[in-house]
Amino acid sequence: MSEDDHSHEPGCEHPHDNRRETVSLLVSGVLVGAALLAGQSGAGGQLLTALFAGTGMLAGGWFLLPKAWRSVRRLQPDINLLVVFAAIGASVIGEWVEASAVVFLFGVAEWLEGWADRRARRATEALLELAPKIAVVKRDGRFVEVSVDQVALGETVATKSGMGIPLDGVVLSGESAVNQAPITGESVPVDKKPGDTVFAGTINGEGSLEIKVTKTTGDTTLARIIRLVAEAQEQKAPTQRFVDVFARYYTPAVTAVALLVFLVPPLLMEGDWNTWLYRACVLLIIACPCALVISTPVSIVAGLTALARRGVLVKGGAHLETIGRLKGLAVDKTGTITEGKPQVLGVELLGSATMSQVLAVAASIDDHSAHPLAKAVVAHAKFQKTPYGRATKYQARSGRGAEGLIDGHAYFVGNHRFAHELGVCSESVETRLAAIEARGQSVVVVGHRPHDGCKGEVLGIIAIGDTLRPNAKAAIAALHEAGVEQVVMLSGDNQRTAEFIARQVGIDEARGDLLPNDKVEAVKALRAKHGVVGMVGDGVNDAPAMATANIGIAMGAAGTDAAIETADIALMQDELGKIAETIRLGRRTLGIIHFNIAFALSLKAVFLVLTLIGYASLWLAIMADTGATLLVIANALRLLAAPKPSTQ
Repeated sequence: MSEDDHSHEPGCEHPHDNRRETVSLLVSGVLVGAALLAGQSGAGGQLLTALFAGTGMLAGGWFLLPKAWRSVRRLQPDINLLVVFAAIGASVIGEWVEASAVVFLFGVAEWLEGWADRRARRATEALLELAPKIAVVKRDGRFVEVSVDQVALGETVATKSGMGIPLDGVVLSGESAVNQAPITGESVPVDKKPGDTVFAGTINGEGSLEIKVTKTTGDTTLARIIRLVAEAQEQKAPTQRFVDVFARYYTPAVTAVALLVFLVPPLLMEGDWNTWLYRACVLLIIACPCALVISTPVSIVAGLTALARRGVLVKGGAHLETIGRLKGLAVDKTGTITEGKPQVLGVELLGSATMSQVLAVAASIDDHSAHPLAKAVVAHAKFQKTPYGRATKYQARSGRGAEGLIDGHAYFVGNHRFAHELGVCSESVETRLAAIEARGQSVVVVGHRPHDGCKGEVLGIIAIGDTLRPNAKAAIAALHEAGVEQVVMLSGDNQRTAEFIARQVGIDEARGDLLPNDKVEAVKALRAKHGVVGMVGDGVNDAPAMATANIGIAMGAAGTDAAIETADIALMQDELGKIAETIRLGRRTLGIIHFNIAFALSLKAVFLVLTLIGYASLWLAIMADTGATLLVIANALRLLAAPKPSTQ
């Protein structure tokens, strides 16, 4: 089918048009059946056969003629024009029943294609129906029911047990377990308490919640997911672009071959005109690339929809094909392999500084930072009830640490590399750092920065540890089973810590002490080695490395606008195991596309040969074409029916 005929955008098909086509095809089918019966009644039924068949062609093919005329005006023969030529040719030689059957069955194939496309899209759009249309809002001291469109930011909505949550927000009061499957794909409800984020379309459990609205109805996470999936479905994958280009040249070439089949034997070999016209018509029908053209878009839409229902947002068919060919994967450490919630495990003192002094210096500088290690230091200082101020002239040193002034003196906090660069590392400091790093812990060196003739000194070392995600080891094993040849962990942490973490979870290689630019170079090296590689990060801090990879994957993107926008694939849940599921479904989608294309082309080749030697009829041609289209669609829709993988 032509490229225009496949632009099934959501909402572009008016429901009345679809009903008219359905009714037309039913009428056409009845008339074709009547023509077939009339044809069995002998010579007296020929007029009746032509009448029934002709009317059946008009009923089943009225929507083909405008499309065929457009292809003539563009001088780009397409499938619709081939079917019209075949029907006219069959009618000219008196094969009325076969002519009407060609139009009817082609119409059925078109209807099946539209149905498959609509079904795949509605499977995703149906998620929007989970979000209630009415919200219970607190106004003037009492709760009233209003349309969700009329709820403003900052208002308070109430959600009773078993009700759907109408809008994104933050829990103000109440506790409950919420089913977040439509957003994150989690099979187990998530406990929510005051301060936690909830999403529109999720289902409240046993408790009652009061929620402060943070996003209006058009901007909810669920609405954004649906919008982005719809946009992704409109983007052509590489295989689909290839098929479109192939069909663009294939269709006129087949038209020319059919014309030669009709003209050459009668003119040069004294063949029968009616016989070769009939064979030319059969050739036109056999050559219709319906199954070939529909093989990719239906598979892509089904694959994107199946992943969206699992909490994996893929930005387009091209990315789905890329993830299916993935051979190497780079992963960030903090928040991906580890929980991303580090805590202070110990403080080692050097010189005359006390623990309170070391924590005060570190917290004064780190209070400016949102880095997980900085937050851990500040939290520990507060836990120890250590008084501290706020450093002035704060400066962050990317990939190293930070520095600032405290009471007019220059201090720093940073990693092992930063201590080296400042020239404050001594043999005793090195020994202590090595011991801490050997335990797989991160180090924060706290000291007096060299300045104005002062050589500086290390006051203390804070040891910080991060716990592994419970499913990290199983997730890495699943990635290898899914066909990823090498998993590399990239970290700004020291090399010893990175290697310690990597050994624990089965990662092939760990690279530590990396700045953002170093991560980019590491991804480039991985691409040179494996060809197609991915980078897993948070969608913001690791953006350069994610952009360098063939595919950027953001974890835990639910509610995070930047992560959803930045990544090619956004995992709505903090679940590394989802990547293996995505790779497997991507590979399965690619396999189905390749099988469908091979099947469609092989079937065409077989029947083309049968046509040229006179063993194929119009009946057989149209049944083969319609049957191939139906099989290709059914094969693609298996992606939607696939059982939902269990969570790791």
